[in-house]
Amino acid sequence: MKGYVCKMCGFISIDGTAPGKCPVCGAPESAFEEKDNAVKEPEDAGNLTDLEKKHIPVIHVVKKCGLLEGCQDVHVNMGEIPHPMTPEHSIGSIDFYLDKKFVARVHLTPEKLNAAAALHMKSDASGKLSVVSSCNLHGCWMSGADL
Repeated sequence: MKGYVCKMCGFISIDGTAPGKCPVCGAPESAFEEKDNAVKEPEDAGNLTDLEKKHIPVIHVVKKCGLLEGCQDVHVNMGEIPHPMTPEHSIGSIDFYLDKKFVARVHLTPEKLNAAAALHMKSDASGKLSVVSSCNLHGCWMSGADL
């Protein structure tokens, strides 16, 4: 999938435009580069390879949060097969978008964390949620769910 990638922090704009300023690191629009294969997609969504099963985010939307009133949880884990989290092979960040607009980045460090994250979205948030995971060896992968 085509996207505009920030050369400073790796953020990917998935809405078809380069932002005036990177929402993650603040880099100017000139720091963005258009890439045809910014986000990898499965070759056959109905028959995923083991590599794809380790990298494509799996999204679980929980409509009632156990922590806050007026909240819905979004839980994400990397793939049907657990992704390794070693210095040599890990997920470094997970980006969340609502209707193709960036809302959050979770940074992960290997060895002490699993390749997973959660967000507490307001209960009235709705639209198409997209999640992009960034593997240090195999690039960025995306999946989506409706809120």
